[in-house]
Order: sequence, then C-alpha cells, then structure tokens
Amino acid sequence: MARHDRIVNEDKATRYQRLKRQASILSLVWAVVLLGGLLATGWSGVLRDAAEATAGRIAPAAWRPGATVLGYVVLLSLLNEIGSLPLGFHSGFLLERRYDLSNEKIGAWFRDQAKSLGISLVLGGGAVGLIYGFIRLSPDRWWLTAGAVFTLIIVGLTNLAPVVLLPLFYSVKPLDRDALRTRLLALAERAGARVLGAYEWGLAQKTKKANAALAGLGGTRRILVSDTMLAEYSDDEIEVVLAHEIAHHVHGDIWKGIVFESALILAGFYLAAQVLHLLAGPIGLRGVDDIAGLPLLLLAAGAVSLVMVPVAHAMSRAFERSADRFALDLTRNPGAFISAMRRLGAQNLAEEDPSRIVQWLFYSHPPIRDRIAAAQAFRL
Repeated sequence: MARHDRIVNEDKATRYQRLKRQASILSLVWAVVLLGGLLATGWSGVLRDAAEATAGRIAPAAWRPGATVLGYVVLLSLLNEIGSLPLGFHSGFLLERRYDLSNEKIGAWFRDQAKSLGISLVLGGGAVGLIYGFIRLSPDRWWLTAGAVFTLIIVGLTNLAPVVLLPLFYSVKPLDRDALRTRLLALAERAGARVLGAYEWGLAQKTKKANAALAGLGGTRRILVSDTMLAEYSDDEIEVVLAHEIAHHVHGDIWKGIVFESALILAGFYLAAQVLHLLAGPIGLRGVDDIAGLPLLLLAAGAVSLVMVPVAHAMSRAFERSADRFALDLTRNPGAFISAMRRLGAQNLAEEDPSRIVQWLFYSHPPIRDRIAAAQAFRL
C-alpha cells in the first residue's frame, strides 16, 4: 500500500498520534537548528556580549559572571520560545481542539505557556549558573561534580513536583468520594506503599483525557485521580489503574529511572566537557567557561540522551509490563483492567496498531492491545 493510501485510511487515533510525533520531531529539529545556527553564525558571542554589557550596568563586579550567565540564558530562552511557539500552539492547542481532546480556552493556554517559560527561566538559569560555576572552579573535572549535584536536584524535583509545581497548572483537592478514597488508601497499604492521601486532580478545565498517578517521594507521595477519570470510570477500574501506579513505587521504578537519568546526565556532561576542550578555540570561545559555548554544551549533552532514547523507552516498557502484572495480582480483577484500558485508549486516542519502529522510538508504554492481551491471558 502506498504511503498516501495508508494516510488516507488511517483512523482518527492513528492520525492524531502521527501528527503529534511529527510535531515533536520538528521541535527537536528547531532546537538543533537554533543552537547550531548560533554557533555557526557567531551570534552566540553576540548574545554573550549583550548579556555581559547588561550585567556590567546592573550588577556589582563580584556578581557579574553569574549575571552574565543568567542574562544569556534569558536571551537564549526567549529566542527558543519565539521560534517554537507556533509549533507549540499547533501541537498543544490546535491539534487538541481538532481532535476534540481539549477543553482549554486560548487565553488559558497562553497563560500556561507563560508559566512554563517562567519556570524554565528559573530552573534553567539556576542549572546553567551551577554548571558554569563548576567549570570556572574546575575546568577539567566540572562534569563529575555537576553530575552529582544534578542527581540531587532530580531527587528534589521529583519530591517537590506534586506539592509545588503541579498546583501551578492544575487544581488539586482532597478526594471527596469517601468510599473510593478509603478503598485506594487500603490498596496502597496492602501493597506496602505509604501515601500521604488521595486527591482529585483537576484536568477537566484543560483536557478530556483521563489520567491517574502516584506522585512524589516519601512524605510527598500522594494518589492523584483526574476528575475526568472520576466522572467516567467505575471504582473497580480506578482501583486497578492505581494498582498499576502503586507498582512503580513498590518495584522501585522511580529510583531506577532517577539512576538511569543521572547516568545519562553524567555521560552527557562528560561528552560536553571533551567537546568544549576540543572546539573552544576553533569556534572562537574565550575558553571552556565562556557562556557563548552553552549551545555546544547543550548539543553534546543532548546527543547522549537522544541516542539513548530507544534504551530508555525499552526500559520503561518493561517497567510498565511488570506494573500491569502487579496490578492484576493485587486486584485479581482482569475484567476491570481490560475495560479501563479500552476506555483509556478511546478517551486518550491511543494508537491501535503502532509499528515496531514507532514503538521503539516513541513508546514508553506497551500498546494498549498488548496490555489487554496480557490481561486476557491472566489466570485468577
């Protein structure tokens, strides 16, 4: 079958997922073009000079290196936002509207974009400031210290996300269905996962999609069930979905993911350190600690993560299959699992039959059909 015929015959979910993948690829291409273009044209040095001049006017002498770094990050982030906004609007707003998945008004969407940009500036500015501080202190070994510190940052953000970041974008309130709350808390206790409580996660103002999670670590770990799920799913279905989420904590998947991500960051920093030493002179940087080299650092570190995407997805799919088995063993309710998967697949427009290459490159979860087949084969 010719490619045109395949596209014409695609179902709604397949078309939606294909267009979302195309948008994510174009977003990556834009980032590479922006960073590579800044280096190739010398405009990265122009941004540094502008940030340096501004820092010289507003910051005391001792603070100027840090202020220059922050100024450069702000300028780079604004350039990226300006260039990526049309694509983000198409993928995050127009496509969601076209496929009847969005409840969000356009003004609210732009407010969320502004919040995301603000958070990115704070976190990104702080992260880059730390990296270049380490580079100035130890030009040869900075990658090792930065990797260790970033591991702690990942743990901290994972811990704080449900109580600090999530409420910036969604309403979160205690789950007011007493019987369901008691049931979910008892499920977590039976599985051996200590939780702070069960909460309703307000997705309905933004999307028609449904979701649930067990978010946070230690003292911030809490059950989250979206209002879109509460409105449509039976208590049995919600219980089995949460059993799957609980499995990730019982199996230590969150910590395994943190270790894997930390290893990628460390490897990326190491490669970036080698590339900076090799190319700082040829591309006209003042040295490895020149903030104008940030695009080169990001490209080198990002290349490691990009190459490892298939490995990360394969690991995640293995975690998900194991969590499905745990949920079935814990609840002994394959019927509810199957009906919940079918409902989620329809509600979230999950692709029915993704190709092997698509799964390899883009899927962090097994396809819905595979998860249903495994549940159908489950023996009570």
